[in-house]
Amino acid sequence: MAPILPPPNLDLRFDNAAAAILTTEDDQYLLQLRDDVPHIWYPDHWGLFGGSVEPGESEIEALRRELQEELELESGCPRLFTRFQFDLHPIGLGCYFRSYYEVSVSDDAFARLVLHEGAAMRTFKGDAALRMKLVPYDGFALFLHHQRSQLRGQS
Repeated sequence: MAPILPPPNLDLRFDNAAAAILTTEDDQYLLQLRDDVPHIWYPDHWGLFGGSVEPGESEIEALRRELQEELELESGCPRLFTRFQFDLHPIGLGCYFRSYYEVSVSDDAFARLVLHEGAAMRTFKGDAALRMKLVPYDGFALFLHHQRSQLRGQS
């Protein structure tokens, strides 16, 4: 199996990011197969669509820009689902976040999607998605989303 992380000598950036948990009308998750190239985080893994929040840009603006660039998707009203904070001060870096927004994709919108980034896109039922080789933090967000009803019952 290929290593999960790219080689350590690459110049990878740490950025704040926004990602979409895209759900279809038939309750499936739309995932992206990341390109198998060594200069990106988690190559050849399935993950969520989204990306970096640029300076001066809100999370929602970044999410909408990324979905337009990657899929030609106009996202209606994304709803914040969760946000992960990464405190990297102990290793000499800053604090970063990755926010996850729920975005529903209608059948009509799904039919018009055009993949511009990544090796493939595909829909999966929740249990099947969680068995894929996933970007770890996206996998945890998907787990939380897929299991949210059961998790709420535990509190």
